[in-house]
Amino acid sequence: MQSDKSPPIIRAVTSTLFEENAYLVAIEGGKQCVIVDPGLEPDPIIEVADRLGWTPAAILNTHGHADHIAGNEAMKNRWPEAPLLIGAGDASKLTDPVGNLSAGFGVPLLSPPADRTVREGEVLDLAGIQWTVLDTPGHSSGHVVFVAKELSPMIVLGGDVLFNGSIGRSDFPDSDPAALVESIRVKLFSLPDDAIVLPGHGPGTTIGHERRTNPFVGETAS
Repeated sequence: MQSDKSPPIIRAVTSTLFEENAYLVAIEGGKQCVIVDPGLEPDPIIEVADRLGWTPAAILNTHGHADHIAGNEAMKNRWPEAPLLIGAGDASKLTDPVGNLSAGFGVPLLSPPADRTVREGEVLDLAGIQWTVLDTPGHSSGHVVFVAKELSPMIVLGGDVLFNGSIGRSDFPDSDPAALVESIRVKLFSLPDDAIVLPGHGPGTTIGHERRTNPFVGETAS
């Protein structure tokens, strides 16, 4: 692991509805960033990027649910050259209001289609950081997380898999509770204790804290 890099600059933008966290991540002094899961209030995301002088190297979706993809169109309108990336298993949700769950709320939502899909083990060199893709199904069938393994501590763009003191919902049509638990215990809990998880909802946490204390999947869970 490369540990000589300065910690990245991370800015979170939380949408009021659903309290979904979008993130902008860049290296110190960098002119590019990644934008992760732009939600239902895209204007503040654009304002942060413009204020800091950042251009997105990519727009990353951890999964295809509406609260995480609602800002994709605004991002692509502002930065049409920035590729939109999502896990192969959730790509169809971008253009399917039933699949992305927006139809159920009576407000069908469409995102631009993915420019590229990603799969387990791919390493993406974006904005000066290498992001390793991990397939983490359970909350949705094609959920992925992006891990900056070269950083110390590692950064995990975690979506709706592991939360501070909780885990993602697994009661949606393509959810799988057993797969969600396996994704956390096999994929995420194999990362170092100090790895920082930036979740799709709520405050950040660390792998070690959740491994020890998470009431659903931690060491004390039944």
